[in-house]
Amino acid sequence: MVEVSFARLLALRALYGLMSLGLAVVIWPQLLFQTPATVDSGSVVRSLLGALGLLAAFGLRYPLQMLPVLLFELLWKLVWVGAVALPAWQQDRLGVYGTATFYECLPAFILFPLIIPWRYVLAVYIKAPGTPWHCRRREGDA
Repeated sequence: MVEVSFARLLALRALYGLMSLGLAVVIWPQLLFQTPATVDSGSVVRSLLGALGLLAAFGLRYPLQMLPVLLFELLWKLVWVGAVALPAWQQDRLGVYGTATFYECLPAFILFPLIIPWRYVLAVYIKAPGTPWHCRRREGDA
């Protein structure tokens, strides 16, 4: 098993705390105080981000077990920037919302790659054998 330093665990906890607190401050007021008439794609996004913030809070206690939350956060931002923001920017169609979202994504592109323990991710999520797709029959089972 790959060892993760105590300093890296503290950095992970700080990242989870920042993520959880940031989403709690920005997203949860919008979720809790929205009017029933605001059911749209934005409400779906806010719900997803609110749930992501709650999951990030678990990372304070279980920083390695909750790494998929950080990976998801980094990946959705990379996908959005690569597939949506950059093509829109090239066509001069990014707009105010897209520009603001792009700048909100930038800290993740710096912090996450520095803090995520990539050797651990490689060992646990890439190289380790996966869960079998079938059950082996034991002797005596019918």
